[in-house]
Amino acid sequence: MAVPGPRLTLRTRRPRLTEVTIPLRSHDEAILVLGPYDRHAKLLRQVLAIEIHASSGNLKLSGLENDVFEARRRIDHLLGKHRKGRQLAPDQIDEILGTPVPDENGLKRPTAPGRSEQSASRVSEGGGTSAPSALRRSFAGPRPTVDPTHIRPRSIEPRSQNQRRYLEAIERHALTFGLGAAGTGKTYLAAAAAVRALRSGEVRRLIITRPVVEAGERLGFLPGDLQAKLDPYLRPIYDALYDILSFEDVGRLEEAGVIEVAPLAFMRGRTLSHAFVILDEAQNTTVSQMKMFLTRLGERSRMVVTGDPSQSDLDRAQKSGLGDAVRRLRGFQGIAVVEFSAKDIVRHPLVEQIVRAYEQPLREETPESSRPDGPRGGETRVETRIETRSETRSAPDGEFGAQIP
Repeated sequence: MAVPGPRLTLRTRRPRLTEVTIPLRSHDEAILVLGPYDRHAKLLRQVLAIEIHASSGNLKLSGLENDVFEARRRIDHLLGKHRKGRQLAPDQIDEILGTPVPDENGLKRPTAPGRSEQSASRVSEGGGTSAPSALRRSFAGPRPTVDPTHIRPRSIEPRSQNQRRYLEAIERHALTFGLGAAGTGKTYLAAAAAVRALRSGEVRRLIITRPVVEAGERLGFLPGDLQAKLDPYLRPIYDALYDILSFEDVGRLEEAGVIEVAPLAFMRGRTLSHAFVILDEAQNTTVSQMKMFLTRLGERSRMVVTGDPSQSDLDRAQKSGLGDAVRRLRGFQGIAVVEFSAKDIVRHPLVEQIVRAYEQPLREETPESSRPDGPRGGETRVETRIETRSETRSAPDGEFGAQIP
């Protein structure tokens, strides 16, 4: 009878978890690494089993030891190029941060179908799983590809002569300024023209941006991550996109990087080639911000700048970059300036009356006889007079061309 030998127990080595901190020199470096709407951070999470977030001017990386060290190497490489003054295109940044990591056999990790991004990004607490591969992100391939020529946008037609001139100017000029009151369709028509150019293959990307400026209120620190903080400011742009395209098309195009919605601060240092770029609420840009934005124009790209010069939310001491740019660039070849009037307003009929009322001088007193029913006999009237001071600065004659009637 054979005596059984000692039993051998194979113990699987638990993966080591670690955390590192990368100091940053400026806010621009945080924007560069995290990307618009945390897109670069999501890219790193997709190819490496890490978590990344900004804290107190530093980047915090945590996760599997090998993946954290690899993420740090990529981020240091990106920051090194940035600190040497090199201009990096979005594709170059994606290549530095998002290159798939080979597995043990030297092959790129395949995509795991049906695996959710959130579950794939989480590292098991305490290393409770036995296989390192179970902790790694399965997705290591490029972003999904979407053919913009297959999208079906809603048919948009101009409702006034100025709107028709506006669309024609966008088609014929590399840079178009759309000036006018709220509700004239400046941003909406520009987005429709951009989707049309995207669908016809004239451009490869649609980029919509606007300055993050509070409308006369101080909201303080907003909760959430970078995307949650910026969402209230960029929501009007999404409203226009969702009205032109379906929710599914917008989501797929944004996920594929074809549509990008980002604040103006994220445009610095970029060259926007083969793109249709829209700057909304441009009256809230400073002169330096406007210059920075206009000089992003790249090869085979078009830009549309929209704004209402009468609704600037900048401090009184700051000069609006919109008016300054129109004065400097009006009449240049390849640049068009289209100005809307109250007749072009396509919102509720009351909006046109409201705009006209605010354009007229404020009447401090209303004669009693002007009341539709006149003064009532025996009526005791208590009036509270409110002194108002107009903060709207009127532009000098000829500053914006034809004035809105």
